[in-house]
Amino acid sequence: MKKPEILAPAGSFGALTAAVRCGADAVYFGGKSLNARRGADNFDDDELFRAAEYCRTRGVKFYITLNTLISENETEQAVKAVKRACAIGADALILQDIGLSGLVRESSDISMHASTQMSVQTLPGLELLREMGFCRAVLPRELSRGELFAITKSAPLETEVFVHGALCMSVSGQCYMSAMLGSRSGNRGLCAQPCRLPFAAANGTGHDLSLKDLSLIEHLSELAKAGVDSFKIEGRMKRPEYVAAAVTACRMALDGGMSGDMRYALESVFSRSGFTDGYYLKEGGRRMFGTRRREDAAAAAAVLPRLAKLYEKEPQSIPAVLTFECVGDRPAKLTAAARGHSFTAFSEAAAEPSVLRELTKKDVAAQLSKCGGTCFFANSLEIKLENGLYMPLSELNSLRRKALEGLQKELAAPNPCRFEPHRAEISPHESGECVFYARFPDINSIPDNLDGIGKVILPLSSCTEDFKKYGAVPELPRGIFGEDGAVLQKLTQLKESGVKSAVCGTLDGAALAKKAGLDFSFWFGSNIYNSLAVLEAQSIGASEVLLSVELTAAEAARIGGTMRRGVFAYGRVPLMLTRNCPAANGKECAVCKGSDSITDRKGIAFPVRCQNGCAEVLNSCPVYMADKLDDIKNTDFLLLYFTTEKKSDVEEVLDSYRRRLPPKGNFTRGLFYRGTM
Repeated sequence: MKKPEILAPAGSFGALTAAVRCGADAVYFGGKSLNARRGADNFDDDELFRAAEYCRTRGVKFYITLNTLISENETEQAVKAVKRACAIGADALILQDIGLSGLVRESSDISMHASTQMSVQTLPGLELLREMGFCRAVLPRELSRGELFAITKSAPLETEVFVHGALCMSVSGQCYMSAMLGSRSGNRGLCAQPCRLPFAAANGTGHDLSLKDLSLIEHLSELAKAGVDSFKIEGRMKRPEYVAAAVTACRMALDGGMSGDMRYALESVFSRSGFTDGYYLKEGGRRMFGTRRREDAAAAAAVLPRLAKLYEKEPQSIPAVLTFECVGDRPAKLTAAARGHSFTAFSEAAAEPSVLRELTKKDVAAQLSKCGGTCFFANSLEIKLENGLYMPLSELNSLRRKALEGLQKELAAPNPCRFEPHRAEISPHESGECVFYARFPDINSIPDNLDGIGKVILPLSSCTEDFKKYGAVPELPRGIFGEDGAVLQKLTQLKESGVKSAVCGTLDGAALAKKAGLDFSFWFGSNIYNSLAVLEAQSIGASEVLLSVELTAAEAARIGGTMRRGVFAYGRVPLMLTRNCPAANGKECAVCKGSDSITDRKGIAFPVRCQNGCAEVLNSCPVYMADKLDDIKNTDFLLLYFTTEKKSDVEEVLDSYRRRLPPKGNFTRGLFYRGTM
């Protein structure tokens, strides 16, 4: 059985040191921008180079995070970041943006890991990732044991699983709450974590969007047997002591079992009301929720000094083969070798004939074996020493230092990856006549008058026999989680009945649509944020795309490419996609019947709608742009996205958009003007 790697976060050089000294096999860190933890200390260019040297010397892999959406004007910055990662010999890039991944695939031979922000949950999705050039996927935290094992058993690429750290309420890559409420985008690395504030379901916990921290460390042996390739620890915003505790706990768990003391230290250094493994055990619900309490913060102070000792000294972890030679009137030499590299150092002067004391092999061994203060230990020592010679012990010490320092530089030398920037020419987009697309939650909400509606979209679960009379297109669920077989079967049946296309919010959906022989569009949730992403979507096989709701109107208009595209012009934006319904904290699902709400600290209600085993938290009010349609340029279709509206409400909205009327009641302009940070 292949031994999985322990992969640790490094948001600072202190955390990097803690991770490596405590036994991490690999670390991940990012530059000062274009990564999903822009609030961490992160690394400037010089620090990236030093961090790479530090890791390479000690045989620890390092992955560079470029796991955010890239805006149109950040393309050159992204190219420079990829070039830098290739130059320092990074072992992989962790990526979210499909446009950037396409550029990397065409320009470099560096390995690509698909971030959990890509929301891939199924084997067909992983197969598509492999076709896109990825060699590893970071799987969603929401997978159950059975779902996870089914994936790892047949995965076409390496799998990486979060085993410890913060647990978001939303599926990663499918959260727009921070962006919509405060312009701080989680997809852009600046999530403000509004979910940790009070959001209450009736009779709930009062913090019904805040989950406890995840910990699967007790299950590591089982996960290793299941074939997981990498155990990932979350926490680039955390202090070095947290990293030390998590890495040490993982190492202990894999080596035989975590001690009670370490379990206590792990929970004390950081947790939110303790830990949860609810998704893994398929035991969701109220017990998974928790907040950062005063007593949680107080517990950390007591364990920090003990945890700091775990990494205060450099462990002698690298076995070095030392070969010493001192003969005749030549300078003595010492060769140090490790991991296929070697360095030979020479003494300042030749040994002298002994007068009072002769240098012995015992003397030489005693001095050359003292590797303290370095990352090496003398694994073997070969000594060739001519009789009758003398050399000061200080000279032997100097020789050892020079040899090990030289070997360390050899080990630290970068092995650059190829990088030849290649970008296809992307022509400006020229839109045709702009039409309305309308998405309805079910057939009963579809009005009689569909004048001006170019396409009708219905959730896959609502595509019964009646839907055919509307020529409706099925909308695949963004949360599939183990149901890919059932989704594929339904799509195949629809194809046989005459359906020709589908809309897909994730790569999982696109892969399933392709398997069913359907044309497909990339839809809400696919995070198409730049021209390169449009080009990559076209390469994957999409016929049209819905641009990201996080773009301003001006940014959307500048995105090039020939493929048809649209924008989200009306509706309550789904702020979160979650497998743990917040409304269920207060009432049984049979009572709720998939339709409820939660309320924030200001008393504002956010509808919750459940379908396909997942819940969506919708925005409190709809995006409304009927009177501002002239501001939306270079677009082929405008999406009217109905969710909670009754049939009469739908009719009124459609009439308002046909006549471009001003809004009534509560509404938002979304991010069309204010954008995100």
